[in-house]
Amino acid sequence: MPFGYLPYGYLVSVAIVAVCTAFALAPLRRPPPWDAVSFRLGLVINEMPVFALYCLLASTGLAWAQGDLRSAAAWTVAALAGLTAVGLAVIVRRGTRARRVLERALDDGLGADWRSAVREDLAAGLRRRPPYARILLRPFLVRRRDVERIADIAYGDAGKRHRLDVYRHRSRPAGGPVLVYAHGGGYFSGRKDREGRPLLYRLASRGWVCVSANYRLRPHAGFDEHVADFKKAIAWAREHGPGYGADPSVLVAAGSSAGGHLAAIAALTPGEAAFQPGFEDADTSVTAAVSLYGYYGRYYARPGAAADPPTSPADHLHTGAPPFFAVHGDRDTVVPVEGARGFTAALRGVSAEPVVYAELPGAQHAFDIVHSLRFEAVVNAVEAFTAWVRSRDRAESGA
Repeated sequence: MPFGYLPYGYLVSVAIVAVCTAFALAPLRRPPPWDAVSFRLGLVINEMPVFALYCLLASTGLAWAQGDLRSAAAWTVAALAGLTAVGLAVIVRRGTRARRVLERALDDGLGADWRSAVREDLAAGLRRRPPYARILLRPFLVRRRDVERIADIAYGDAGKRHRLDVYRHRSRPAGGPVLVYAHGGGYFSGRKDREGRPLLYRLASRGWVCVSANYRLRPHAGFDEHVADFKKAIAWAREHGPGYGADPSVLVAAGSSAGGHLAAIAALTPGEAAFQPGFEDADTSVTAAVSLYGYYGRYYARPGAAADPPTSPADHLHTGAPPFFAVHGDRDTVVPVEGARGFTAALRGVSAEPVVYAELPGAQHAFDIVHSLRFEAVVNAVEAFTAWVRSRDRAESGA
């Protein structure tokens, strides 16, 4: 075989994994469009580095079996594969650090003794170890056999944009707490069955009733319509949730990215008539709020708008805000982490309730699309946070 022989199939497979790994390790913040390219190419590997390692091992093993590793050029490609494997190990290490970061955030936000305040029945169900088999073998399979999804229920008159899905345990127990979730997409795109599904299925398997709602998008709708739609979904859950086994006395607003923006706004403006046209008297209060890589800045005003309305969650801070749990990645290039830091610090300075904030090492935007070490740790932390909220509320009510 010639000294310079190059196995091109092996080279292409290794190069693809290497480039994606590089973008996962050090995503580009600028210039456009390379920042978006970096985000998209690095996202999956950042959450599933073990699968990328499988690909490297398989391609290297195949090249060896076919006798392709017999030239200096081929061994150079093999060296690149080895270097990429080291990068993947770094990504795995970052993912494993999420658990401790989240535990410290809960201790910091709720107090070091928060675990002693969690009811025994709820504490017994909290997961402490990741489901390694699911993470390593089937991260994309987010559905659970013990959960049923009731899809495309109308909650308004705007067609598919006013549709929601209900997730509940197949045994259909009564009295489950409620989580109402809003998807991301920058208010231009997205749908109710894309992000956050590992969280929705996990909570539903624990007896929650989870509601994931579509809402109207730009350019056909603006800020007021987005907020009104999400509040209408909350009102729907309060009115119709008991028919699906829910007890809306515990209702958590949650969302990812733009959905985190919506969840924060809704949590901070319960019953505000301006955001509830046609259903001003509906109860849209929430027990707590959860935001995953949320956006906390101002909404992009429509062209020609005369004023800059109060569209940031920070514009609506008050002492009566509910308990808040926010999680953000320190390498988020879509919604930079500085916004989450600023919002949670401002909320802590005003709210009488706990604010839990966790900044995940190595995490990008949209870390909630698959079962990964990182997101499983986030789901565990969300479940622990809501268990504390439920226990506190039960104790205060005297039940």
